[in-house]
Amino acid sequence: MTSSDVTADMAGIRIDVLLAEKLPQVSRSGAQKLIESGLVTLEGKPVRKNHRTEPGQVFTVTLPEPEPADAQPEDIPLDIVYEDGDVVVVNKPRGMVVHPAPGHTSGTLVNALLYHCGDSLSGIGGALRPGIVHRIDKDTSGLIIAAKNDAAHQHLSNQLSDRSLSRVYEAVVCGNLREDAGRIDAPIGRHPTDRKRMAVTEKNSRPAATRYEVIARYNGYTHVRCILETGRTHQIRVHMAYIGHPVLGDLVYGRKKPEKGLAGQCLHAKKIKFIHPSKNVPMEFETELPDYFKDVLRRL
Repeated sequence: MTSSDVTADMAGIRIDVLLAEKLPQVSRSGAQKLIESGLVTLEGKPVRKNHRTEPGQVFTVTLPEPEPADAQPEDIPLDIVYEDGDVVVVNKPRGMVVHPAPGHTSGTLVNALLYHCGDSLSGIGGALRPGIVHRIDKDTSGLIIAAKNDAAHQHLSNQLSDRSLSRVYEAVVCGNLREDAGRIDAPIGRHPTDRKRMAVTEKNSRPAATRYEVIARYNGYTHVRCILETGRTHQIRVHMAYIGHPVLGDLVYGRKKPEKGLAGQCLHAKKIKFIHPSKNVPMEFETELPDYFKDVLRRL
């Protein structure tokens, strides 16, 4: 087993919500199982599942040994941007799910990585998410990093927590932004009535901040660069919709009909920067915009 300390930075957050946010390899249901098993302690005592945090509280989380991966290797081509013994950086195509889930048991990035990497993926993510340090949505394209051993996984997870792992996206949003640059600082949590969606809300939410810069303006649309200061689920999509400029093609948070021939949102994870887990040197990778994105720009 491995242990990890998690420090609360806000009051009133449920402990399972805190762990799911601070430990990318742990889902909320997984956090609840850890709590029920007595593997989450505060000052040496197990916490209750309804515990709400106070700023500065330090929780010790004991992660059990990973289960054998249930996902099956599949020979799916990958656009590998960089790979060594610790990490693999992949340019994920739009339409590919990151890890198996109900309704998507095959054809995922995890299935492809298991075939490509064999046994050399970290096990911290558990049976269905080996190696996965962070996620991007099915219909978002772009760079994602996976860990090939547990030490690398923990190192990268810590960088996500302290925000030293940087991610930059490009998007086309609906409408014309008034300012050339701005910052959206609005907490994100589960939607109060639709649990499949996220929303800007004060209830059971986490701080979230996104910076944006205008790249180009078109008739009724804007090409923007978005820099994540935090990494909440659907953050860019929720924040841009919150200020009245949803991502083009986002049928969940934006307009309800497809536009410009898109089958998903026009959002691409273009750049990623992190400290290499064992070499301790900065690494930075950037991709070209994918064809679907370029086609949208041509149409505009």
